[in-house]
Amino acid sequence: MGEQRVSKLNSKKNRHQFFNSLLNDVKALQYMIDNDWFEKGITRIGAEQEMVLVDNKTFKPKTNAMEALDILKKHSWVETELAKFNLEINLNPLTLKDKCFSQLEKETTDKLLIIKKKIKKLDTSIVLTGILPTLVKTDLDLVNLTPKKRYYALMESINQQLSGTAYELKISGIDDLKIKHDSPLLEASNTSFQVHLQVEADKFVGYYNIAQALAGPCMAIAANSPLVFGKRLWHESRIAMFQQALDTRTTHDHMRESSPRVNFGDDWLKESILEIYKEDIAQFKPLISPDIQEESLDMINANKVPKLAALQVHNSTVYRWNRPCYGISPNGKPHLRIENRVLPSGPTIVDEVANACFWIGAMEGMYLEYGDNINNLMHFEDVRDNFMKGAQFGIDTTFNWIGDKKISATKLIVKKLIPLAEKGLRAYKVSQKDIDKYLGIIKARAKNHSNGARWLLRGYTSLTKETSKDEALTVLTHCIIKNQATNVPVHKWPAPSLNDLDEYKPGKLKVSEFMDTNLLTVSKSDILEFAINLMEWKDVRYLPVERKGKLQGLISSKMIMNHLATTKKSEGKFTTVKDVMTAKPHTVSPDTGILDAMKIMKKNNVGCLPVVSKGELMGVITENHYMNITDRLMERLKKEKETK
Repeated sequence: MGEQRVSKLNSKKNRHQFFNSLLNDVKALQYMIDNDWFEKGITRIGAEQEMVLVDNKTFKPKTNAMEALDILKKHSWVETELAKFNLEINLNPLTLKDKCFSQLEKETTDKLLIIKKKIKKLDTSIVLTGILPTLVKTDLDLVNLTPKKRYYALMESINQQLSGTAYELKISGIDDLKIKHDSPLLEASNTSFQVHLQVEADKFVGYYNIAQALAGPCMAIAANSPLVFGKRLWHESRIAMFQQALDTRTTHDHMRESSPRVNFGDDWLKESILEIYKEDIAQFKPLISPDIQEESLDMINANKVPKLAALQVHNSTVYRWNRPCYGISPNGKPHLRIENRVLPSGPTIVDEVANACFWIGAMEGMYLEYGDNINNLMHFEDVRDNFMKGAQFGIDTTFNWIGDKKISATKLIVKKLIPLAEKGLRAYKVSQKDIDKYLGIIKARAKNHSNGARWLLRGYTSLTKETSKDEALTVLTHCIIKNQATNVPVHKWPAPSLNDLDEYKPGKLKVSEFMDTNLLTVSKSDILEFAINLMEWKDVRYLPVERKGKLQGLISSKMIMNHLATTKKSEGKFTTVKDVMTAKPHTVSPDTGILDAMKIMKKNNVGCLPVVSKGELMGVITENHYMNITDRLMERLKKEKETK
């Protein structure tokens, strides 16, 4: 969850004090490692569960996290997250043995049930999903930042380091997403199930390198985030979204290299955890500072274990996908952990625990098999490539594996990693019933070639052939909530259907949620014959006229027919789009309500409204959009009448 008692580094004195504390923490950590202070002989696991709050009727994000927390104030394990539509829970550390994974599932289930019951009075539900399908760009405006000192300080500090004029998202998949945003709150689009594994200090390097090697395959089988703002992108789009959301860099003419704050790493770890901390301190400027200062070296001299507050706060603002963590165990001894930030939230609790069981088991099994030697068996470049391919293609990925072998994700998981995971879990005397249950889910996913991402992509593609994108996304979100309540693993989920949602209300929606953005346009100087052919080829009745992204007019089939009927053709002279178009069409903004847009069209007897923001053409909305909405509403009314 991160230390909440922090401040922005807003003076030279504060920065100097923080850097001094940070460097002292590094020295203190080095001393504890060199002098064998760290806990041994026990392996613990833990997790953090992030979730999204949605309205029970619209299934859109509901920005009432603070009200929810007020109702849940007796439960210290639930906390805020960056956006007002997110919550997070901390799960208790468990020793890796016996029925620890069943216990993890039960605790997660029990705590989420408490939240569900408490927030029911707010007409709110929770969703476990990597990226909420119904999320739109305006949900990520700074007005929805959770009103806490830590988050304000973090946003301000990141904004101050922005080199360009905006944060840019550029992600390609089945569709393309290319947008700009004015704040790093884009980060809040992502929700995950973060799993922790405690490792002994003298084995940290070997375990961390194995975590890097496993990142791609584990992500591929667990992928659950393929939809962003109605676009079909990467199978695990969280990876690109998170990195680009906090990327303050800009492009240059030269090829100077620099790393984003969200990164996978550039090489194998070689000596100790300190390599990571030192590299991150060297590359990334501090953003925030703990309010409570600690003299870590004085504590070391007094034979006391320091919290390393400065180092932990800085570490919390550098987002490695496998993050090193320092902590103090209940017995007062320091320990080290690896936090797996790759795994998405959802699709169900049992799926999440299966992902955790698979990763932890594979970590232990690979260490038993390869020890500290994984860096000699694979090129780091292949491991990083696997990570990016796993994010893009999910369960469809082909990986580069040990021995320079090319192997499909499903074959790698079933033939190699699941047996290693079982070996690792048995070594810690984990219940065979737990092993069979959770690894069985992973195996079934692989054999059925089905995970959350595949379910979402297939369902969305099918639904959009029958209805609008917004209704398709709403149906998907409703189905996720319904299926999560059963806790049936995602590979057994039925395909979503429009009949799954009893009531759909588009009246409160915005134009941006319905408009077409994949536009055919013409320019003023184009010959009219080209516009006529374009309309015929693509079966459209309206074409926006633009220049360099700016709207200059609108031409319709009706305008063309009127022109041809009333104007004589001149020999040797071509009629252009400019001769026929209307230069001042009625327009709306992306934030215009759908009903307001309908009124504008009806009042002015027009069938198309270009959608414009600051002069830039964003999309179009036509009468066909309303016909589709009306057809679906009529079907629902008929269905309701028949059931009465």
